[in-house]
Amino acid sequence: MRINTEYLDRCIQTLERAFELLQQSAPNDFTYDIYRAASVKEFELVLEQTGSLLKKRIAGYFASNRAADHLIFKDVFRHAAKHTLIIPEACERWCEYRDSRNDTAHRYGEGYAEAALELLPRFILNAKALSLVIAEEWDD
Repeated sequence: MRINTEYLDRCIQTLERAFELLQQSAPNDFTYDIYRAASVKEFELVLEQTGSLLKKRIAGYFASNRAADHLIFKDVFRHAAKHTLIIPEACERWCEYRDSRNDTAHRYGEGYAEAALELLPRFILNAKALSLVIAEEWDD
């Protein structure tokens, strides 16, 4: 079986491009705000998509799909590491990404955006690697 990661891959590409354009913009220019907003939005989308698709990928390790459906984000990644789909260090990074989102969510606007931007270079690389893992063909 193979999971379709086209939308995830498109979101990663959009995030990467928005971040590149952000870095080329001056912080006092309105385009900086536009690219920062796009980067944060795509960060959120990629984070949610990876959790959702990885949950589908690990569902085969459970007695039923329902059991996998009840997992929270961090547990999805922990089970992926347990079944050697990802390494434990990657699991911890994804949990940190989620924590950073939760820790800064109360700081709407510029504070949250700037905190998210610090994560993006490594996040993009990790998202690309995880997309490949999710898309790998496996036996059901």
